[in-house]
Amino acid sequence: MADQEQRALELIAEAEKKLKSAKGFFGSLFGGGSKQEEACELYIRAANAFKMAKKWAQAGQAFEEASKLSLQMGSKHEGATHYVESANCYRKGDPNAAVTTFLKAIEIYTDMGRFTIAAKHHISVAEIYETEIADIEKAVQHYEQAADYYKGEESNSSANKCLLKVAQFSATLENYEKAVEIYEQVATSCMDNSLLKYSAKDHFFRASICHLCMDTVNAQVAVDKYEKMFPAFSDSRECKLIKNVLKAVEEESVDQFTEVLKEYDSISRLEPFLTTLLLRVKKKMNEEPELC
Repeated sequence: MADQEQRALELIAEAEKKLKSAKGFFGSLFGGGSKQEEACELYIRAANAFKMAKKWAQAGQAFEEASKLSLQMGSKHEGATHYVESANCYRKGDPNAAVTTFLKAIEIYTDMGRFTIAAKHHISVAEIYETEIADIEKAVQHYEQAADYYKGEESNSSANKCLLKVAQFSATLENYEKAVEIYEQVATSCMDNSLLKYSAKDHFFRASICHLCMDTVNAQVAVDKYEKMFPAFSDSRECKLIKNVLKAVEEESVDQFTEVLKEYDSISRLEPFLTTLLLRVKKKMNEEPELC
């Protein structure tokens, strides 16, 4: 490990020496550009040596230097590629630096019209905000931007995956209207696709739970609407669960509510996110039974 780190430092010193000679009067006359290319290659080799030594911050910095040189030499693609490599290194220990570097790559890719790859890196930024920095609002912004880019490139399946993340976060933050809008939009698009048609019931199920978190009257109206839009939803266990939950809420029976969920869970467990939403409905029953 120490040998690799020492080797990396030597390569960086060599790269800096080449760049200094390239800046001189004679260097600019005789092969300044080739010295930049050589320095760039040395920074890449140094970055890889730092990676082998698990010196992630130094590896990120070396890839950044390689990126800057690539851009100076007019290679946007190489510059963006090295920024991504830099960001992946920074991600091992400095998520904020990783975000900054990913955004530099994204700017280049969007300038080049490479929106699909820009969307992919917006997802990387969103994941960092989601899991490492814990800033859900910024995560949502980047998932939404990725979805916009995917839609523009007619990659609707990829766009929907991003939108479903936005819907989940929106529901978690109690922005149920936005979550419902997205779940309905994705469900409708799935209905038009023979390969994805079956998954529409799951999106209608999630929309129904979000409606329940707001009020039971609109939840009943929504369920009726979804059954008409997608008859297969009527026969699903998910739809039956929603109807049984609605009945328990109307009868103001917390015990019945609990039993309904227990019965559903005995066959296939609800994911934690949906359980959390349903527990909010149950809490509302305890706090304001007269509104139910």
